[in-house]
Amino acid sequence: MAKDRANRTRKNELKIYLSDNEKYILDRKVELSKRKSASDYIRTLILFGFVYDVDYSYLRQYNETLGKISGNLNQIAKRINSTGNVYKEDMAEVKVIMDEVWKTQKAMLKKQPLIHNK
Repeated sequence: MAKDRANRTRKNELKIYLSDNEKYILDRKVELSKRKSASDYIRTLILFGFVYDVDYSYLRQYNETLGKISGNLNQIAKRINSTGNVYKEDMAEVKVIMDEVWKTQKAMLKKQPLIHNK
């Protein structure tokens, strides 16, 4: 048995033997899952029956786009507040920006695996 450490919460060691092929497959699956370790991967399999990795990089892009849109809207709001006037050009720009928001929202939702797109 491995050396017990005072702060170790998992004290039960599991030892298994794998063929070279099985070890290769395990290593690739651990790598693809982006888990911290093979132990973490195996523990997740035991507890939940499956391991999956979700790529949320598109959400980062979505948030960047929304940040840019927010900046544009803030500039329009400042202009309106400083002059006290609402210009047709400002309202047209707001409509264009809102169209971009909806287009981005729809694109993000299409990437969601559990949402049925029509």
